[in-house]
Amino acid sequence: MIARHAHLERALVLEAGGGTGMYARQLQERYAARVELFDIESDRVLLASSSTPHALVAAAEWLPYASDRFDTVLSNEVLEHVQDDRQALREMIRVLKPGGRAVIFCPNRWYPFETHGHFWRGQYHFGNTPLINWLPDVARNRLAPHVRVYTRRGLLKLLAGCPVRLVEMRRIYGGYDNLVARFGGPALAMRDLLQSLEGGPLDAWGLSHFLVLEKLESG
Repeated sequence: MIARHAHLERALVLEAGGGTGMYARQLQERYAARVELFDIESDRVLLASSSTPHALVAAAEWLPYASDRFDTVLSNEVLEHVQDDRQALREMIRVLKPGGRAVIFCPNRWYPFETHGHFWRGQYHFGNTPLINWLPDVARNRLAPHVRVYTRRGLLKLLAGCPVRLVEMRRIYGGYDNLVARFGGPALAMRDLLQSLEGGPLDAWGLSHFLVLEKLESG
């Protein structure tokens, strides 16, 4: 999916919030991409640096990279965690070359489960929690103050004023790898059915938003 929409072959790629470098390794092995990576957590960067030498500890809002540097920026389920998502998005766009593309995945408000757990009576509860994200903001944000979710309209507001062209914006369903490994054929059939709904009106309940942004030429 990423390769269909962005330049990866021998490209200079930034993985924004790259964690331990799982995607970076795949991009290097499959596409001979030159990958640089940052994450806010130093222990993850240390692990990533074993296979991705250009791995830095940095905050998404203040990237230590020159403007107009990267062919592609990949941000996979990171935007919802940063302190200032608007500033982080602008930084990803700043470091892109004109004509370069940012590929962004972030959680869909209308997915029936909150996948990051929730707080209840001062205690954090890990795991998928149903219907939290369907509550009004005042209730939803008390139960899950540690993570954002996005509507299509909310994402478009974040992009307002950014020097980009919106190439792709849709909702996608997950890979459900754990369910497929556990239940086999029935889970695989469920995954295929859900993924067949992408791009149509029934993707409204998809797991994530999938955005592709192309940086405009300056001037």
